Parts: sequence; structure tokens; C-alpha cells
Amino acid sequence: MKAPSLTLGIEEEYQVVDPVTGALEPYITRILRDGRVTVQGLQPELHQSTLEVGSEVCRNPAEVRAEVLRLRRAVIELAGEEGLGIIASGTHPFSSWMDSRITPLRRYLGLEEDLQDVARRNLIFGTHVHVGIEDRDLLIDVMRVVRYFLPHLLALSGSSPFWMGRDTGLKSYRASVWRTFPRAGMPPAFNTWAEYEYLVSTLVRGKSMEDPSKIWWDVRPSHFYPTLEFRVCDQCTRVDEVVCMAAIVQALVAKLWRIRQENLTFRFYSLTLLAENKFRAARYGLDGKLIDLGKGVEAQTRTMIHEMVDFIDDVVDELGSREDVEYVHRILEEGSSADRQLRIFRESGDLRAVVRHLVRETAEGVGCPVP
Repeated sequence: MKAPSLTLGIEEEYQVVDPVTGALEPYITRILRDGRVTVQGLQPELHQSTLEVGSEVCRNPAEVRAEVLRLRRAVIELAGEEGLGIIASGTHPFSSWMDSRITPLRRYLGLEEDLQDVARRNLIFGTHVHVGIEDRDLLIDVMRVVRYFLPHLLALSGSSPFWMGRDTGLKSYRASVWRTFPRAGMPPAFNTWAEYEYLVSTLVRGKSMEDPSKIWWDVRPSHFYPTLEFRVCDQCTRVDEVVCMAAIVQALVAKLWRIRQENLTFRFYSLTLLAENKFRAARYGLDGKLIDLGKGVEAQTRTMIHEMVDFIDDVVDELGSREDVEYVHRILEEGSSADRQLRIFRESGDLRAVVRHLVRETAEGVGCPVP
């Protein structure tokens, strides 16, 4: 079996906001109409207040960092031309999906027609990480096993504590909104690529979807590239957090490949247990507990994350990503983006102050002025 290339690709979904009111702005149709989509990698998304960017193919986290900085700088400058700001988080602190507009392109109008309010309500934002795995059966094997670590990634990346002006009590409310989509959430376990292909062909023949791009699992085979796409993370606020998630995901795939070469594997668990841990991560973030599925008992989420970092420790130097992976310790010390947003709100009592905080953190280290 051919070794995976372990290339990386990043997709980020940014929010366009009015820096004075803090509210979302329906912006993408303006630049589409004016022909100003000059940023390489920029594309529209379901809602007009979303700007999605996609990186070039990267070989390592250092190249991911350079790409994320390039794209954020370009998007911040583009929005800034009209006095608007960019924020990176899983939900907007107070804008309502009921006031949001769907992007008038065929794909998105078709989603709205098919899913109605399920699509309209999906005003959420994520960071997606692609890892190159060219062998399809290896990709399916990694997808089945790596589901165990998805709650860990969600707890680290949680950035959506607010919804329509309310403190939801969750660190990732995005995860709860997203689960209403069909073919979303934790994927089922497949043993072979042929099993996955059979499911896809049945859904296409049965007119549930046009193609596999409308499978929205937390981790899925990409329809367009020879990659495994990790979609579980909330939109990471800081650039360092994006790079950290990419480094961890790449190292997890490298580690699973290594142990497979030794005729070993990582035990996989039932969908019910994995989904339970995902909800705990969404609800409590870093301050909660997950079920240690190997032992069948609760353990602190922070402890479980330390164990994940220990699990990949013997591959990170080879990948050149130790510093990026170890950024985890800063997240554990300072809290996730959700934790920081909640602190700002509790200090100020003002959700607009949370938006201003997100504008600043999104641009942190990018090297351009913000409105």
C-alpha cells in the first residue's frame, strides 16, 4: 500500500461584519456583481455574509501558516475597502439567520429548495483541513479509526458559544445547528472503499443528492481531491489555532499510517459512543469530561487531549511540526476561542464588544490594519 503524501489544504469560512454595529453584512453578491473576486482561493458560500477561502496545496504546517496569512490579509483588505470587518468564529454572537440572505447561485438556491429552513438556519462557520491520502482503502481505514479523536479537535476549536444574542451554554453551538443537515455528523464505519461507493451510488440513484459533495460528515473523503477532509472544527479565530489543528490532523494520519505498517491498528468504537463524546465536547469544551472509551470511564477532556498529543509525539519531529502541535498547550492554558469570547461578554455585558474582540483576534499577526 502506497504511503500517503500527507499534503495539507485549508478551507476557512469568514464572517463579514459592520465594525460599528457588529452585525453581519450581506457582502459576497457585491463583489460577485462588481467582478472584484481577485483573491485567489476566495469563493461564495450558502449565506451572503460568508466568505470562504481555500489554500493552495501545502506540504507542511509552515506552508499552511503562509497560506492562511495570505488569505486573511487579502480578505481583510478587500472587505476593508468598504469599511467592513472580518471575523473568524463558528457562529455570530447576535445576528439572526432569519435576517440572512442566501447567495443566489444554483447550488445554494437548490439547497434552500431542498432543505428549506434547515438550510436557511445554517448560518455557521467552520475550518476544514484536508490531508492527502491517495490510497482509497487506506483513506477509509483512517476515516473509520480517526473518528475517536474528533471530539478532541472540537473541544480545542470551539468558537460558537452564542446564537442569536443568547449565551447558549455550549462551547460549540455550531455543532448542534449542523447536525440538523442530512448526512452530517459522525460518519458510519466503512471497511472498504467499495462499501463507501455503494452508499454514495445508492444516494445518487435514489435522488437524495447529486454527488458526494452533499455528504457533510465531520470527516469525509473529498469529492474533488485525493484527500480526507476533516470538517469537525469550528472556525478557528487565531491563525495559530488553524495551524495547530492542521498540524495535529496531519500527525494523526501519519501515526495511523505508521502503526498500520506495523500490522497494528487503533481500536474503533460505536457511533453512539463517539457521538456522545462529540456532544460533551460541544457542550463543555475544554472544561468538561469525555468518556475514555478504552477504559470505559470518564476522564478530563484536557487529560484526553494530552494523551492525543502523546500518541502522535513520535511523528511530529519527522513532520517538522512540533512547535505547531505544542500550541495546544497555549490553548489549554488560555482557553478556546469560545472561552475567550465568554470572558469578554462577562466583563462587558456587550455582544458588540465580543465582535470587536473577534475582529482583532482574527487579524492577529496578519499585518494589516482593521476597521
